[in-house]
Amino acid sequence: MLAAIEAGGTKFVLAVGPSPDTITTRHTIPTRDPATTLAEAAAWFASQGPVTALGIGSFGPVELDPASPQWGFVTTTPKPGWAGTDVARHLARELGDVPVGFDTDVNAAALAEHRARAKNGGGEAGGSLAYLTIGTGIGGGLVLDGKPVHGIAHPEIGHIYPRRHPNDCDFAGVCPHHGDCLEGLAAGPAVMARWGVSLSELPADHPGQAIIADYIAQACHVLFASVAVEEVVIGGGVAQTPGLVDKVAARARALDAGYLPGGARHRIIAPRLGTNSGITGAMLLAERAAAEA
Repeated sequence: MLAAIEAGGTKFVLAVGPSPDTITTRHTIPTRDPATTLAEAAAWFASQGPVTALGIGSFGPVELDPASPQWGFVTTTPKPGWAGTDVARHLARELGDVPVGFDTDVNAAALAEHRARAKNGGGEAGGSLAYLTIGTGIGGGLVLDGKPVHGIAHPEIGHIYPRRHPNDCDFAGVCPHHGDCLEGLAAGPAVMARWGVSLSELPADHPGQAIIADYIAQACHVLFASVAVEEVVIGGGVAQTPGLVDKVAARARALDAGYLPGGARHRIIAPRLGTNSGITGAMLLAERAAAEA
């Protein structure tokens, strides 16, 4: 039995099952302080019986270098109380010293979407894909040649600086670190700060729809132009706004102006797995950890 956690800033999704394709039971708990949240997660897994491995896709930033003494930690997150929290090793001990696979939540989702595409005949196992989540924050995961991308750390696509939309030049942005980076301009709190409602509550013809689509399209263009991914999968709460993914795709084509050699092979789509990308990816991390143990 594998165990998995999609660890988000507002909730932890917990799951057990014999494989990533078969989740038998899942449970959701609120993300509170680390001690309370991790203890509740460990207790739920214990109630499900022994597990052979654990996979964690976590909000970040996180430490992914296996040689680091802080591997498996949430590091410099702005979420109160969570900076410097040992997540992976702590839970491994609580579950009986099981092997743990640990990555960002968006890299986990990217792995799951990449696998789903290959299983559905939409690409080879070595292909490339990016996953963008647009919600309370903006994060991005990359899979190149079938493997998640880790450089000196993990990608922070939400903190690139897009060009300002001409109808949005006076908004300072809400990112506490960068102001008007992508997250500061296009995440859920940025939408709320400007217009007082979520993007899905704005009328379809409201200027905010085009502004947010433009910023996300710029991020997609950066991914196509810099790492030549075949697909950008857009998930998260803001991305569930009706019509947004189509608006982003159309705007990205306009930004490219027919230049990129990938042409129509560059695609922008909604998640094949719907809202299950993250937890399925965490199950994949558990499966890999078990195989490598």
